[in-house]
Amino acid sequence: MRGTILYAPGDIRSEILPDPTIVEPTDAIIETSATCVCGSDLWPYRGINTFDEPWAIGHEYVGVVREVGTAVTTVRPGQFVIGSFIASDNTCPHCRAGYQSGCAQLAPVLGCQAEAIRVPLADGTLVPTPDTPSDEMLPDLLALSDVMGTGWYAARAAGVAPGHTTVVVGDGAVGLSAVLAAKELGAERIIALSRHADRQVLAREFGATDVVPERGAEAVARVREMTGGVGADSVAECVGTDESLTTALDCARQGGGVVFVGVPHDVALPIARLFRNHVRLQGGSAPVRNYLPDLISRTYAGNFHPGRVFDLRLPLADVAQGYRAMDERQAIKAFLIP
Repeated sequence: MRGTILYAPGDIRSEILPDPTIVEPTDAIIETSATCVCGSDLWPYRGINTFDEPWAIGHEYVGVVREVGTAVTTVRPGQFVIGSFIASDNTCPHCRAGYQSGCAQLAPVLGCQAEAIRVPLADGTLVPTPDTPSDEMLPDLLALSDVMGTGWYAARAAGVAPGHTTVVVGDGAVGLSAVLAAKELGAERIIALSRHADRQVLAREFGATDVVPERGAEAVARVREMTGGVGADSVAECVGTDESLTTALDCARQGGGVVFVGVPHDVALPIARLFRNHVRLQGGSAPVRNYLPDLISRTYAGNFHPGRVFDLRLPLADVAQGYRAMDERQAIKAFLIP
């Protein structure tokens, strides 16, 4: 089968690899119908996240079940499924509380930029769709496996509610998805912090009422001015830098909710600021599995299109082009067709 290997920073290759096989009785093998490049994949691609040896990259996937282990009971060969980038049993106390990404048995789902993948803990990780979707639905459904699920977690954990003023820091695919989630959850005013014209357009189409192109203290000053000096009820930080988290915290009103879903890099947590502002802070790897049933239903209803974040479509064999385009900000997110 064809898969993707990251050999060194900037050195991404599409190669012929061995087909995955069942290792544990709880595994499933999925024939990938679509996969993609994630913004978090760019951290190792750029050399910011270091690694010691070549590795199979990618963690977003939708596809058809090819084979299941002897202990798998909830999915069967031939079903179209979506799963999270974290495999979970969906039965442990953390899963039952809605935090499958913190499952007691969690395992990463890796090597997904490939024609087939092995998914551990299939019963707790994979969710079948009502039917085999059309090709036109694949981008929307693929977005649910990470970026939309993460954007949904960002909005939910920040406490977005009807009537809220919500700020979204970051205009990558996750940030744009958080804008869409805030709109779906009833936010009245959604302020997107974005410097890129094409992303500003999509943010507005997803529901942003305002766009702030400034960064750092200037962005905070604009948000404060727009909210009469109060700040936002809920803030989603979708970048992962110290500046972006500081901006998010400073945009929140007293007692507001801030969530960080950008993978943090060299971030210092300002405890004194949190103490002064009574800000509620939450963050982490999104429990996408918790939201998949709801998000699949919204997608099948026909008016929910998170797949619009994909603005570059490529054959899987051209995955390196997708990485380059995203690294150079020529694309928001690359959709890969096996």
